[in-house]
Amino acid sequence: MDYYGVASILIVLSAVFGYINVRFLKLPITIGLMLITMVFTVVVVVIGQFDDTLLVREKAFISNIDFETLLLDIMLSFLLFAGALHTNFNQLKVQRWPILMFATFGVLISTFLVGIVMFYVLGWMSFPVSFINCLLFGALISPTDPIAVLGILKKAGAPKKLETKIVGESLFNDGVGVVVFLTIFAIAKNPDAAIEVSEISQLFLQEVFGGIILGGLLGWVTYRLMKSIDNYEVEVIITLAAVMGGTLLAHEFHLSAPLAMVTAGLIVGNDTVRDTAMSETTETYVDKFWELIDVLLNTMLFVMIGMEMLVLSFEKNYLYAGLLAIPILLMCRYISLWLPIKFFAKRLDFVPKTNLIMTWGGLRGGISIALALGLTSTMNRELFLVMTYLIVIVSIIGQGLTVGPIIRRITKPKSS
Repeated sequence: MDYYGVASILIVLSAVFGYINVRFLKLPITIGLMLITMVFTVVVVVIGQFDDTLLVREKAFISNIDFETLLLDIMLSFLLFAGALHTNFNQLKVQRWPILMFATFGVLISTFLVGIVMFYVLGWMSFPVSFINCLLFGALISPTDPIAVLGILKKAGAPKKLETKIVGESLFNDGVGVVVFLTIFAIAKNPDAAIEVSEISQLFLQEVFGGIILGGLLGWVTYRLMKSIDNYEVEVIITLAAVMGGTLLAHEFHLSAPLAMVTAGLIVGNDTVRDTAMSETTETYVDKFWELIDVLLNTMLFVMIGMEMLVLSFEKNYLYAGLLAIPILLMCRYISLWLPIKFFAKRLDFVPKTNLIMTWGGLRGGISIALALGLTSTMNRELFLVMTYLIVIVSIIGQGLTVGPIIRRITKPKSS
């Protein structure tokens, strides 16, 4: 099936499932669409026990989608730019140091904690998994997913300073997490090769800082172009060109496209640029255009996540390992956030139990699945893919449905 056919089917399914969610379930779009898709897939499997025509076609359809390339190389840039465009830049500036620590130090600590603990847990379960492969799992599962987080936090009613920390961390730790994963992946792919610390450091710095510098340049050029004209149609196209052209440049020069898009989105979306470069009409159209892109790609993404269950090997031991990994991951995330929160607690006014809320509100999503799909068979791909999928499902449905009530309960003013 060609790209047009795949896109058409995904959009039709997204429209039908989105209608069912809005009309009947009224859940946050990410949760509702994934839940409906999973139910639809289960129904197809049940029908397949009597007539496998639809089941075979759905499996063939899913197999035709290169989920990893589609999400990481194409969709992610649009989603991160849209998310950063609507993030409060002034609040982000105030919270920049804890967010930076969460997105770098926190991701690295979580990666190694998860890797170490899972190495012993999987060894205890008699899985022949090497330590470097466990670190790979730690790297792909540690970053929180901004796509899942942004959609759910909109309805959670979190205080702005807390929402900024969670959203800001998710936007940046995604890019850092992908770089950490690719670095460990390069080592795991050639385990017998000599490890040069200088080469690893150079790769990390090139990806991270190169991506941020590229994003800053894209944001500045976009601002200057928009400031010099007053035509909302062309200005919307300029923002689209910044994302698409910037992503191509990032891939060409081996820079982090996610970090570039986050940086560019924050610059274009901040109040100074809006006040000096956009008319009221332009601002409305830019916001509405990127909101629509965000919703459309989100719906397609979570429909794909729900359908991915058809092509996984749900062996009993894999499921047990995934269930054990859920509390381990939450514990490691709590520990990885503890030091930065303690360090900045006296300088910045933190919401009570920020660590608990950020641990529970740190959802995993499509990015983790996409990275897991990129593993090779020698990296225990099937095991880690099932574990990752289970964690993502529990995270988005379980944590996603409860994070709002938890935030409201913890942040509710005490009655005198």
